[in-house]
Amino acid sequence: MRQPRVLALAAATAALLAACASTPSTGPMSFFITSAGSGKGADLGGLAGADAHCQRLATAAGAGSGKTWRAYLSVPGTFPGQNTPGVASVNARDRIGKGPWYNAKGELIARDLDHLHNGNTLSKTTALDEKGGAVKGRGDNPNEHDILTGSRADGTAFAPQTDTTCKAWTSSSDGSAIVGHHDRNGPLPENWAKSWNFSHQSAGCSQEALVRTGGAGRFYCFAANP
Repeated sequence: MRQPRVLALAAATAALLAACASTPSTGPMSFFITSAGSGKGADLGGLAGADAHCQRLATAAGAGSGKTWRAYLSVPGTFPGQNTPGVASVNARDRIGKGPWYNAKGELIARDLDHLHNGNTLSKTTALDEKGGAVKGRGDNPNEHDILTGSRADGTAFAPQTDTTCKAWTSSSDGSAIVGHHDRNGPLPENWAKSWNFSHQSAGCSQEALVRTGGAGRFYCFAANP
């Protein structure tokens, strides 16, 4: 019985090594954290507004031509109501293409979606803005490590019972948003504190509330066609 297991493990290892070998360790920028948010807290103008913000910043940094930039943001669906059809959720992981993705210094962030959500190289030193600058994290003044995502750890949206996206990224008042820690650092050495995309909810949706929680209204941008 052990022989098939050994063969299966060997095959899986070989496949992993092949994937690593086929993905260059450097490449053109296809990932960044926004150097600035919308200025209106978690009101990003919806997904379309957030995508446009990614595109503008990428273009200003010389990486907009020929690339479609998308914000890594999820939006819960809605339940069907009386005379109202239900609306399907939008998952952040389904918006950003298939990879690979590289930061502004050309360093590999993730080979593909599976690697991005399990084993990526994101950290304070690699999760850079579009200009190649570091984003302040825990221990810096101010701490800005809360990055808006509205997502679970696997990159999918939450159920609609609780607002986790500040009304689908259109509110700077009511609600709250799920954030991740780009520096993989928190007050406790636990998984939620180390998660880049699923750490906790913000104190609110205004710019002041995001700052008070430990953020600045920043979010992740990925090239969907790197």
